[in-house]
Amino acid sequence: MQKIVIDTNIIVSALISRDGSYSREVIEKVFDDSITPLMGEALFNEYTEVTNRHYIFKSCVLKEKERLEFLQAYMKCCLWCKIYYKWRPNLQDEGDNHIIELAVAGGANYIITKNIKDLKSGELLFEKLQIVTPDEFIKEKLWQQSQ
Repeated sequence: MQKIVIDTNIIVSALISRDGSYSREVIEKVFDDSITPLMGEALFNEYTEVTNRHYIFKSCVLKEKERLEFLQAYMKCCLWCKIYYKWRPNLQDEGDNHIIELAVAGGANYIITKNIKDLKSGELLFEKLQIVTPDEFIKEKLWQQSQ
């Protein structure tokens, strides 16, 4: 099973989009055990903080309680990783470094994000780690690729 890191923007997109979005399909792959999302303290805190921003979810059909239930169910599917590194990927957006660090610490094959440009801007490159959009991940059936 593929280990992946799912950026917060994918969670938000899946929650506010209508049926048929690629972000939602990625999350469905989590719940049908096709992929294993990695989770770390920084990403958990980011998910929690963002899913409590009411202005983002004005158009969302899920109420706050339902979003919390979704997040709890999602977390049960995650593989938790500790990050021990003292180096930084030095991304343009310092706030995104934790995503690369988590992917490397957990041995992820993919980071799924809509923020490709910023996540590929680091000084450190990791040959086996691919940064892809949800569209690429679903259309190319990357969860089926051998590890």
